[in-house]
Amino acid sequence: MKALLAALLAGLAQAASIALPGSGAPSWWLQIASLALLVHLLRTAPGWRVAALRGWVFATAWLAGVFWWLFISMHTYGGLAAPLAALAVLGLAIFLGSYYAVVSGYFHAVAPAHKALAALVFAFLWLLAELARGQWWTGFPWGAGGYAQIDGPLARLAPTVGVYGITAAAAGLAALLARVRAADVRRPRWWGGVAVVALLWQLAGWVQNAMDARIEVHAPITLALLQGNIPQDEKFQPGSGVPLALAWYGEHIRSATAQLVVAPETAIPLLPQELEPGYLEGVTARYREGQQALLVGIALGNPNAGYTNSVLGFAAGRQAPYEYDKHHLVPFGEFIPPFFRWFTELMHIPLGDFNRGAVGQSPLAWAGERVAPNICYEDLFGEELARRFLDPALAPTIMVNFSNIGWFGDTMAIAQHLSISRMRTLEFQRPMVRATNTGATAVVDHRGRVTARLPSMTRAVLGSAVEGVSGGATLYARWAGRWGLAPLWALGLVAALAAWGSRRRGKAP
Repeated sequence: MKALLAALLAGLAQAASIALPGSGAPSWWLQIASLALLVHLLRTAPGWRVAALRGWVFATAWLAGVFWWLFISMHTYGGLAAPLAALAVLGLAIFLGSYYAVVSGYFHAVAPAHKALAALVFAFLWLLAELARGQWWTGFPWGAGGYAQIDGPLARLAPTVGVYGITAAAAGLAALLARVRAADVRRPRWWGGVAVVALLWQLAGWVQNAMDARIEVHAPITLALLQGNIPQDEKFQPGSGVPLALAWYGEHIRSATAQLVVAPETAIPLLPQELEPGYLEGVTARYREGQQALLVGIALGNPNAGYTNSVLGFAAGRQAPYEYDKHHLVPFGEFIPPFFRWFTELMHIPLGDFNRGAVGQSPLAWAGERVAPNICYEDLFGEELARRFLDPALAPTIMVNFSNIGWFGDTMAIAQHLSISRMRTLEFQRPMVRATNTGATAVVDHRGRVTARLPSMTRAVLGSAVEGVSGGATLYARWAGRWGLAPLWALGLVAALAAWGSRRRGKAP
C-alpha cells in the first residue's frame, strides 16, 4: 500500500512538473525526479503484475492531474452532473494510463541487470507508451513528459528529435538516476558514462549551432492580437455573447494599425451567411488593399457541404479570402466518436460533426512571409505540422495558433498550452503567434522565448512584433515531415523485442 501511495504522489508530481501550480512554469528536474521514483518502484516490485499496477497508478494520477480541467467543460459549461464529469475525467486517465501499465509490467519482466542497458530499455518502453497515447484513438498527447523540459537542458534536443525524443531522453536519465549508488561514483566506468552523456549533450549543441547558421531572421512585423475574453457560457448566445463578440472584434479589426491582425478561434461566432448583410465585408474591407493582413477564426459551411472550423485571411492582391480548415479535430467537441452519442447528449455543449481539412495546407503568402495557421490543440501534433516543411517554397516563416481555452476556465490548461506552442517553436525554429479568447495570447520567438503576453481572462489587444524565420529546416522537420513518428515507433519496438530476446536467452539452459 505504501508503494501505491508513493506511485500516486510521484504521478501528481509528474503532473505538477508540466505546469507548476501558481506560476504555471514547467519544472524539468521535478519531471525527472518523479519518474526516477517510479523506476525505483518498478524495479522493487515483487512481480510484473505489481509493477504494472504501480505504473498504472502513477500514470492515472499524472494524467488526471494534468487534464482535470476537462471537468469544467463538462460540468460548468456542459451541464453534466459533477459526479459523472469527475468519473469521465478519471475514466479517461485510467484508460490512457493503461498504456503505461503495460510498459511498466513489461519493463519489470525484461529489464537487464546492466544499469545503462536497463535505462535504455525503460526510455524506449516509455516512449512507446507516449506514442500510443499521442496517436491511437485520434491521439491525446496533452501533458507529455517532454513539455516539462522546455526550459531545461534537454530542450536543445528539440530540433533533432522533437518532444517525444526529449521524453525518451528524460525517461532514460530518470532510470539511470534511480539506480545511482554512492559506490558508483568511485568507479571509472560510471564517469565514462557521464562523459558519454555530456558528449551527446554537446553534440546536440553543435547541431543546434549548425542549424542556426542556416536560418535567416526577417525584419520584424507589427502585430495586433485580439483577446476578446467572451464568457464561454455566453459565447454562442444570440442575446449576449454573439453581439458582444461581433461588436468588440469588429471595432478592433477595423481600427487596428498593425501590419498583421489576428483574431482567435471562432472570434466571429456565426457562419458568414448568418451575419448581418455587409458585416464581414465592412470589417475586412481595409485589408483588401494597403499593407495590412487579417486572420480571423470563423466556422464555415452549410448543411449540404458540411462545416469546418476555419480561419479566413484577408490581404491585398488576393482574389478571394485565404482559407485554412482545421485538420485534427477534437473528439466529443468537433466530432462524435462512434458509440458515444449517448454521452454527448448528456451535455448542453454546442457540439458538431465538422469536416477535416487536409494535412499540410498552404500558408498565407504575404509581405515576404508565409503565415501558417493551426487551430486549438492542433499544435500538439508536431508530426502533422512538420508536413508543412516538406516544400521549402511553402515552409512557414511564422506559425499562428488560434485557440479558445475558455471551455476550461482560468486553469493550468492555459499555461500548459503555452508550453506546447513553445515546444513547436524549438522543434521547427519558427516563431509562434498565439491569439486566444481567454489566454494565453502571446508571441513566442523561434528560440521558444515568450517575448510578449497578455494577462489571461482579460479583454485586450496585444500590440507587439514578430520576426519571421526562413531557411534551415530542422532535422526534426525533415524526418517527421516525411515519415511522421514511424522512426520512433521502430526504435521503441526494436528495443522492446531486443530486451525480450535477451531475457529469453538469459533463461535458456
